[in-house]
Amino acid sequence: MFEQIKKKGFQVLTLHHAEAILKHDMTEGATELEKVLLQLEIPAEELVRGGGGEGEMTQRVRRALADEYGWEKHSFQIKKIVDGEEKESISHEIDHVKRFAAGTFALEIEWNNKDPFFDRDLENFKRLHADGVISIGAIITRGTSLQESLRDIVADFARRKGINNQRGLSNYYSPTSRQLQIIARAAESRGSFEEGWAHAFVSDKFGEATTHWRKLEDRVRRGVGNPCPLLLIGIPRQVVIP
Repeated sequence: MFEQIKKKGFQVLTLHHAEAILKHDMTEGATELEKVLLQLEIPAEELVRGGGGEGEMTQRVRRALADEYGWEKHSFQIKKIVDGEEKESISHEIDHVKRFAAGTFALEIEWNNKDPFFDRDLENFKRLHADGVISIGAIITRGTSLQESLRDIVADFARRKGINNQRGLSNYYSPTSRQLQIIARAAESRGSFEEGWAHAFVSDKFGEATTHWRKLEDRVRRGVGNPCPLLLIGIPRQVVIP
């Protein structure tokens, strides 16, 4: 499954019988998701302009899933009723949900949040699956090849755009005084403004404590989200364009 995006460098991991569910019960859902990801391109400039959790890439994927295939945001309401009296009510909002004849597919995109968002997503999937509400949960995040190449991507962008001092950054974003000090120190230690800025920028915006593949894999290997069937997808370096 997902052979086309695997050829483009995407990481794909299925756990707890998720592959069997996708093959036999939700082939249509897997096909729709793959079609959207095959179209994915991220201009390097977007990485510089939008380091946060809801970047332009995330918005494009959201629109494609919702507008083209009907994967809509949904809030699940779970209520515990004892002898007709409501004792507990819990809601779980999932960004992309689609119901198929054989079950329900839930999907979250974690492009660049703080990594505890993975715990939230996986625990939500676990509870919803235990309650018989979803059949499979999926998470899309930055893959290993993208995470490890971000500094090179940003430094190359700086060289192509002639960004060789702090004034040049103003066309793309406005660093705080704290960030400017960090950039200056990094530029001095690394021998060029481009390399120093790339190092400081990526550390600040896409650091180890944000959502990326290794952080997600660490959690599922520890059993977070178990036994919910899970599909995990990592976005590769190859989708970034100059």
